[in-house]
Amino acid sequence: MHIVIMGCGRVGAALAQTLEQQGHTVAVVDQDPTAFRRLGSGFGGRRVTGVGFDQDTLREAGIEEAGAFAAVSSGDNSNIIAARVAREMFGIENVAARIYDPRRAEVYQRLGIPTVATVRWTADQMLRRLLPSGAEPLWRDPSGTVELAEVHTSPAWIGHKISRLQEETGVRVAFLTRLGEAVLPTSQTVLQEGDLVHVMLRTDEIGKVEAAFAEGPEEGGH
Repeated sequence: MHIVIMGCGRVGAALAQTLEQQGHTVAVVDQDPTAFRRLGSGFGGRRVTGVGFDQDTLREAGIEEAGAFAAVSSGDNSNIIAARVAREMFGIENVAARIYDPRRAEVYQRLGIPTVATVRWTADQMLRRLLPSGAEPLWRDPSGTVELAEVHTSPAWIGHKISRLQEETGVRVAFLTRLGEAVLPTSQTVLQEGDLVHVMLRTDEIGKVEAAFAEGPEEGGH
């Protein structure tokens, strides 16, 4: 897929490099030509100097054949205008905009533009590191019965298989975050130091699950 990214700051450059490594073609748009240095000499995509919501600039970046558009410049207004231009003028379905002001983000979500509210996301991530005990809900189903949560896991579980963790706690491990990467575990996957464990569970059982994760495996278990 061809993907256009507006903004070559740290986030834009990292996003561009990751997408290219995954086999996508990428074009990065920035008003400052020196910003492209962040991409490194190995980046094979397009570097387009210009305003990211200008239609001619977007065409130069290949927006007409793009499957996705990301607006990650440092300006909320520029990001949302560019995202709307990509969606409404060029018909790009997969569009996302980074927004610093979380109150604005909610407004734009209602306009149908998926947003990443940087401040809120960063604050949530910091809270999870500062207050690692318990469970941090990431998603709930509309009925409020089931949720996806990151659950603090006792170091006693390190070296044990995910299958045992699931068996003894009664939850399903949805994925792990390992060294910053999401990992879909198998029954043979072994928990490593530093892994963040994300589980699907019933909301009314969260206290029981927190306790089981905090206690570690049962003695004599396999």
